[in-house]
Amino acid sequence: MVVLTRYEDVSSTLKSPDFSRDIDKYSTDASTQVRRDRRERNRNRTKSILNLDPPDHTRLRRIVSKSFTPSAMERLRPRMVQLVNEVLDKASDNGGMELIDDLAFPVPFQIISDLLDMPTGRSDELRNWSQIITNSLEPAATDEELLASDKAVEELVPYLTTIIEDRRKHLGDDMLSSLITAEESGEQMTTEELMAFLVLLYIAGHETTVNLIGNGTLALLNNPSQQDIVRQTDLQPQHIDELLRFDGPVQHTVRIPLKEAHYTVGNTTHTVQPGTMVLTSLGAANHDPSMFADPHTLRLDRDNSHRHMAFASGIHYCLGSALAKLETEVAVGSLFARFKNITIEGEPTWRDRITIRGVNQLKLTFS
Repeated sequence: MVVLTRYEDVSSTLKSPDFSRDIDKYSTDASTQVRRDRRERNRNRTKSILNLDPPDHTRLRRIVSKSFTPSAMERLRPRMVQLVNEVLDKASDNGGMELIDDLAFPVPFQIISDLLDMPTGRSDELRNWSQIITNSLEPAATDEELLASDKAVEELVPYLTTIIEDRRKHLGDDMLSSLITAEESGEQMTTEELMAFLVLLYIAGHETTVNLIGNGTLALLNNPSQQDIVRQTDLQPQHIDELLRFDGPVQHTVRIPLKEAHYTVGNTTHTVQPGTMVLTSLGAANHDPSMFADPHTLRLDRDNSHRHMAFASGIHYCLGSALAKLETEVAVGSLFARFKNITIEGEPTWRDRITIRGVNQLKLTFS
């Protein structure tokens, strides 16, 4: 594996058409038999939009992007405000809360469920599936974790299949209905593609936002001067960009070169062969001093924070970025607007992962 940490290298690689996101198809690295078998199975499966190259990626992105415009997301604001206020009302009565379980997970999960008009009765099971599946995104995932991820997907698919079949018979004004309609009106989104997209939505649709809310809240609590800015001006889009840059929820993404790639370090040019796993470190790029002055300091007034790589770059720039930013604005902004004194109780704990990075537990008390 080759690891890229400089902003310019990460940016140019993610934007280059000479790199593929289809790891199963193009990567030459499979160190164990479990990985080789898994890769062979996945080569013949329908992939999510996250793991596709053009032209399939272009076609599917065109279909689904209509549902993720900033204006479409803005229509969700009243529902977000309602959900967040319900959580904060209860937290106020209790004098505190555990941020992740009480706010950062349930609100984004409910919003993505509302978007798709999905039932929420199995939220605990879905959260468990989600965490097992995201474990497989780790560069150092064990064979056991990869197999567990495959099993979780196998359990999730029948549940989603039942919902899709029912929705075909009872279309509504939700996102799932619109995707089904697009599929059936000649846009060529197959049932398998729809299923892959739903699995991605249920995982990426809330998992990353959970961590953005948790990491962002902790960053502000650890930086009182920046916290004061939020209290004085409310949480602005520029502030959220800086929170994403400072401690984003996704720390890296992988690409595969389709032809020789060249990177120059000092006076030495390094050649990377086709098929090699190239890990672009988004977190390191976001802390590259050649792009961000004093990068390890949280500065909500930073004038170029919008150039962060937390949502990746190029054709795979995060489809749900507008949704994630709006949920963070409402959740974190409301938290600091409501409570003037917030204290961290005990030590925060972190998920033992380097891909999806997030606070696992953050207990807060209010006064």
